Amino acid sequence: MVNQKSIDIAKERRTIYQLGKDITLSHEEISELVQNAMIASPTAFHSQTVRAVVLFGEHHVKLWDLTLERLRPEVPTEEAMKATSAKIAGFKAAAGTVLLFRDQAVVKQLEEQFTLYKDNFHDWAEQGLGGFQQLLWTALRENNIGANLQHYNPLIDEQVAKEFAIPENWDLRGQMVFGSIEGPDSGKKEFLPFEDTFKIFE
Repeated sequence: MVNQKSIDIAKERRTIYQLGKDITLSHEEISELVQNAMIASPTAFHSQTVRAVVLFGEHHVKLWDLTLERLRPEVPTEEAMKATSAKIAGFKAAAGTVLLFRDQAVVKQLEEQFTLYKDNFHDWAEQGLGGFQQLLWTALRENNIGANLQHYNPLIDEQVAKEFAIPENWDLRGQMVFGSIEGPDSGKKEFLPFEDTFKIFE
């Protein structure tokens, strides 16, 4: 029989918006989980282009406060702003956020070092980040911690860099909000039939 425990755990991963602060792992354990997911995720040429910042407590809250302020001039109506504020309040109620980055300095170095593949390194760095996101999200779920993935970049890039002393070469690509599971997940998903998405040659 095929052992697919890791796939079964990954199937349990779902987007969860109703998150709280009642997680059983300590800040140190969460940070170690993020670090281990980083080193276990493959990157092209073993380039290690993935970067992460974990925000807890007031730093987590500050992220979503500055996001709300940055969104304010972009939201067209007062009614829409109320909905946006409620959504941001949901993120603030969670236990923390992992900021996800690509290191563009490494990408540039690879472009110069391996000119034959120059046009691919941005995509490969994004693939590396995607692998890290998937592994981290699955590891959180295995520890009964829910998460959702947000993409307020590039709107908040400048504010985030200033507030958290982010190196100039770190390119913000996403924000993974995590916490205790306080509500339903995104539910059952529909998938395309394999005859449209999969081929095998024997």
